[in-house]
Amino acid sequence: MKKLLSVPYVVWMAVFICAPMALVVVYAFSSAGGGFTMRNFQDSANYANVFLRSLSLAAIATVICLVIGYPVAYALSREGERLQSVVMMLIMLPMWMNFLLRTYAWMSLLENNGLINNFLGLFGLGPFRMINTQGAVVLGMVYNYLPFMILPIYSVIVKIDPSVVDASRDLGANSYRVFTRVTFPLSLPGVLSGVTMTFVPSVSTFAISKLLGGGKELLLGDLIEMQFLGSAYNPQLGSAISLVMMVLILILMSLMNKFGGGSEDAVLL
Repeated sequence: MKKLLSVPYVVWMAVFICAPMALVVVYAFSSAGGGFTMRNFQDSANYANVFLRSLSLAAIATVICLVIGYPVAYALSREGERLQSVVMMLIMLPMWMNFLLRTYAWMSLLENNGLINNFLGLFGLGPFRMINTQGAVVLGMVYNYLPFMILPIYSVIVKIDPSVVDASRDLGANSYRVFTRVTFPLSLPGVLSGVTMTFVPSVSTFAISKLLGGGKELLLGDLIEMQFLGSAYNPQLGSAISLVMMVLILILMSLMNKFGGGSEDAVLL
C-alpha cells in the first residue's frame, strides 16, 4: 500500500524531471540533422568568458549573502519566539511578491533619474551610474536570494542544543572558541544548504541580468535563453551549455559538501 502511495510522485518525477533531462542530454549530443556529435561542446567553449562571468558574479553574490545572512540568522536564533516569528515574516514577505516586480522596483531605484540618484542629488552628489552594471546584477541577486541563505542557517542554529554551548563554556571556552569550535561547525549543514540555494539560481539567472544589467552583462541564463527562444535558435548548443553548467555546479557543490563534512569534526576536537 505504501508503494502505491508513491506512484503519483514517481510519475511526476519521470514526466517533469527525468524526461526533460533526458531530452537535454540527447540534444546536447545531437547535430541539427539528428546524428551524434561532440561539436556542441566544442562550440560551448567559445563562451568561456560567459561561464567565468556567471560563476564569478554568482560566487560574489553568494559570499555577500553569507556575510549578511549568517549574522542575521545567528542573532535571530538568540531572540524570543515572538520576535523570531515577526522577523521571519518580514524576511519572507518580499518573497510573496512576484520576482519580476521586485526586480523592476530595483530598476526604478537604480536608474540615472531614479530615487537613489534623486536623493543623493539633494546633497549635491551624483548622478551615479548604477543601472546596467555588474554591481546592479549582484545587488539583484543578493536581494532576491538572501532569504534562501537566512532561512536554512536559522533553522539549523535554532535547533542547536543550548546545553552543548553551556558545556563548552563550563570547560573554559570563551565566546570566540564557542562559536568557532561548536556553533559554526554544527551550523554547517545550514550554511551548505544556504550556499546551494543561493549559488545555483544566481549562476543560472537571466531575468536579473537582463533587467538590471541591460543585456550588457551576458550570463549563462541569458545565453541559454538565446539558444532556445532568441533569434540565434540552436537548441543543441543550448542543451550542451546547460549540461556543462549543470556538471560544473555539481562538481562545485560536491567539493563544498566534502569540505563542509570534514569541518564538522572540529566539534569533537
